[in-house]
Amino acid sequence: MQATTYNQEGKESGTIELPESVFGVKASPDLVHQVVVAMQANRRTPVAHTKSRAEVRGGGRKPWRQKGTGRARHGSTRSPIWRTGGVTHGPRNDKSYQQTITKKMKAKALAAVLSAKFRDGEVLFLDELALVGPKTKIAAGLMQKLAQIDGFEKIAYRRGKRALIALPEVNEAVVKSFRNLKTLATDEVRNLNPLDLMVYRYLVLVSPKASIATLGARVLNK
Repeated sequence: MQATTYNQEGKESGTIELPESVFGVKASPDLVHQVVVAMQANRRTPVAHTKSRAEVRGGGRKPWRQKGTGRARHGSTRSPIWRTGGVTHGPRNDKSYQQTITKKMKAKALAAVLSAKFRDGEVLFLDELALVGPKTKIAAGLMQKLAQIDGFEKIAYRRGKRALIALPEVNEAVVKSFRNLKTLATDEVRNLNPLDLMVYRYLVLVSPKASIATLGARVLNK
């Protein structure tokens, strides 16, 4: 398997050999769905919280005597059937939504998503990403040049989640330059996961040789 590499001007600069274990894996929609849903659940932070009848303030005294009033019997004004009472089966912030994902599942799902994006022409291999300094204008201009590549015309759109730029290592100038472009995101290759890849349409792999080596090690659980 081979792929074309590009430079920062959006011009072809050569080709690179791709491993079948990373970019040639067959589709596995069920596994990808399971892993993505589990990752979303694990990122979930419960906020909504209701009080039960034991937590609502007041209601310690019986509102009226048991018999002889002609009204229904009640033991507390904080019963769930009262307007000021507690809530039954309401949302609780102590509920755990955690799901287990094995390393093997996550690695296979990552390879499946990378392969699907490569087949759909949504992976761009960029030789290098060298910026003079942290400047949003320079980053925006770079994306306009990459948008001239056939198949990547929509990478510079101002709406939606356009592209995830994967760096072989942290580069403060690059991170700060792209930080104000809300349609783009930057991250290290070692942090790539199926959920983020599904959120963004395109994947830009910077320094393909080093990045692919990192991805290969992750897929093979090395």
